[in-house]
Amino acid sequence: MEAMVMRGLFGGRYSGRRVLLTGHSGFKGSWLMVWLKQLGADVAGYSLEPATDPAHIHLLGMHDPAFIGDINSDGNLRTTFNRFQPEIVFHLAAQPLVRRSYAQPLETFQTNIIGTSNVLEAARLTPSVRAVVNITTDKVYKNHEWPWPYRESDPLGGHDPYSTSKACVELVHESYRKSFFKEAGILSATARAGNVIGGGDWAEDRLIPDVIRTVVRGEVMSVRNPRSVRPWQHVLDPLSGYLLLGQLLLEGKEQFEGSWNFGPEPADCLSVAGVLDEFGKHWTGVRWKDTSGNKEPHESGMLRLDCSKSQHELGWSPVWNVQEAIARTANWYKTFVTNQRVSSQDDLEAYLANAQKKALTWAI
Repeated sequence: MEAMVMRGLFGGRYSGRRVLLTGHSGFKGSWLMVWLKQLGADVAGYSLEPATDPAHIHLLGMHDPAFIGDINSDGNLRTTFNRFQPEIVFHLAAQPLVRRSYAQPLETFQTNIIGTSNVLEAARLTPSVRAVVNITTDKVYKNHEWPWPYRESDPLGGHDPYSTSKACVELVHESYRKSFFKEAGILSATARAGNVIGGGDWAEDRLIPDVIRTVVRGEVMSVRNPRSVRPWQHVLDPLSGYLLLGQLLLEGKEQFEGSWNFGPEPADCLSVAGVLDEFGKHWTGVRWKDTSGNKEPHESGMLRLDCSKSQHELGWSPVWNVQEAIARTANWYKTFVTNQRVSSQDDLEAYLANAQKKALTWAI
């Protein structure tokens, strides 16, 4: 896609804008960094060093060590805000792993609750900030293990420390929005996405990275909960929602504050076993065994998102179904493993072409 056309996406609101992205060294953050730069934004990242090797941000050649920082260090964080003077903040930095939250609950609560509070406080004290998009998770809802999808108005809750911490983040954000941001002239929203997949993720205890590691080693993968159902989606789908939400907030449209779900169509909520079977169509050698009888920490069995609010009020909808998302993900890793080539740019261009075919307003 031509540079001028790319910069016109999302109403051209990101071209030349100063955007601060926390968590830019992570899986989602690195993809969002790519997209923002192509939109012509002046992007600064604030993040810890990547937790994995390889790391997507390193493979993209976009990691600047000057941007290394911990959101738990409010002094360094405020210095970054003061020096860069961002106009919009996308907050993705977090401890994002459910199983790690059982092993490190205090780290999870500290980073996700207090760290986020530090980000919101720094935004409040920075005169240039006009909008904040705070990324939480689909796991903020009080899970009843029912088959119906969760709406933004459903009660918050959490069993594991990760889910609980993110539910708390929603409450902290709402407090800042009502108590401070309006007076400061800042519009803000939280975004709750489903289980994202795509190239460049090597995190521990995530389904696709675990598949890749076991296939490459020729091993059989142990699967804890093969019948668990999740709202699977390619990483670019929720990112398009975040960017659309940010655009509308930058335009000063107060009606788009609040919380928003960004997930797949109902038919794309597959079981873990279903995802593995679909992945096996694109990469031979996927072998797994059911270890659900072993004693494991609690994880939700059924989780779906109702995205009708985002579809009707934002005009957002997913571009790729789960089959396309899995095919693209498998191809990304095969390309990297066999040729050491990163195909993220190819995926982004294909995604945008498909979005234009669907006549999505942000892509025209």
